[in-house]
Amino acid sequence: MSMILSASVVRVRDGLPLSASTDYDQSTGMQECRKYFKMLSKKLSQLPDRCTLKTGQYNINFISSLGVSYMMLCTENYPNVLAFCFLDELQKEFITTYNMMKTNTAVRPYCFIEFDNFIQRTKQRYNNTRSLSTKMNLADMQTEIKLRPPYQISVSELGSANGFAHLSMAEYKGTGKISAAPHQRLEPVTLPGIVSFVLSLLCGALNLIRGFHAIESLLQNEGEDFSYVIAFFLGTAACLYQCYLFVYYTGWRNAKSFLTFGLICLCNMYLYELRNLWQLFFHVTVGAFSTLQIRLRQPQGKSPDYNV
Repeated sequence: MSMILSASVVRVRDGLPLSASTDYDQSTGMQECRKYFKMLSKKLSQLPDRCTLKTGQYNINFISSLGVSYMMLCTENYPNVLAFCFLDELQKEFITTYNMMKTNTAVRPYCFIEFDNFIQRTKQRYNNTRSLSTKMNLADMQTEIKLRPPYQISVSELGSANGFAHLSMAEYKGTGKISAAPHQRLEPVTLPGIVSFVLSLLCGALNLIRGFHAIESLLQNEGEDFSYVIAFFLGTAACLYQCYLFVYYTGWRNAKSFLTFGLICLCNMYLYELRNLWQLFFHVTVGAFSTLQIRLRQPQGKSPDYNV
């Protein structure tokens, strides 16, 4: 008989279980699947947003969005399109019911356990497909799964020593190759981080405009120093690279941010004759502020050993 057996809501950042269906099946197969649930929850931040794990008689499917993952266990013959429609319905209800700020700041496991009432009702509807009445569009979900099929996780990958440390989104999108660069997510963006990003773009744009003006001046007056043009464009490149370091994770990220800030300071020292003190102070302060925000926005940590 094809059916949904259980479901869980887990925070992606650290694997903290937020809610779960209360199932009492103590069979060996179910106990084994709970172990897989636990192992997957520790690796959610390194996985694509839609995945399937086949474990013999059972399948584990999950989707992730806005820092929360919705996981479900079903029998191997349960229709794939219904499984992901079920998860999509859980996701929409959870986002509507709970403030994302509360989910991000939760410290206690299963602090939204009352959501189990909705999980149980939805599970009953999806387990009785003949009387299933919902506004979902199966055709749309079927098309979406065909265009972007869930990443198939193998049990051997899950139990390997390296885990999913080298799983990349390129593989998920169909390249069939595993990237050598680690795929790591950074912590959520804060308001000061957004401000620093915008200010860095502004400084880069100002340097770029002044650089083009310096080129015009150089063409009109042969005595102008070409090194000023280089300084303006180096300042632009440094500001844009700070934006890149803030958004993406790279190796030696903090060291690169300090070196970039040093380049900004050197460029502004060289442009001392072309800028007043307030302009120099603005560019250097923005560079320092952006460096601080890059330092504060660290990669998401590993998941603690929660029982899921």
